[in-house]
Amino acid sequence: MKSEKTFESALNELEGIVKDLESGNIMLEDAMNKYTVAMNLVKFCQDKLDAATTSVNKILSDNKTLEPFNVGEDNEDESK
Repeated sequence: MKSEKTFESALNELEGIVKDLESGNIMLEDAMNKYTVAMNLVKFCQDKLDAATTSVNKILSDNKTLEPFNVGEDNEDESK
């Protein structure tokens, strides 16, 4: 079963590609391929950030107030 890529895993992969490209020890064709992968990762990360921003803005507009936004176990306890 293939798990969905996370923002954090994509960002880590992107950082690795940047280091490879900055090293200068990479063949041109490999550099071009890595650049293409990097641009896809940037788009993926931007889409995730946009979705998170939309979610937070919806929470803020629904509540009409600025409230703490808890992630993780706290939210699981509230749903029980």
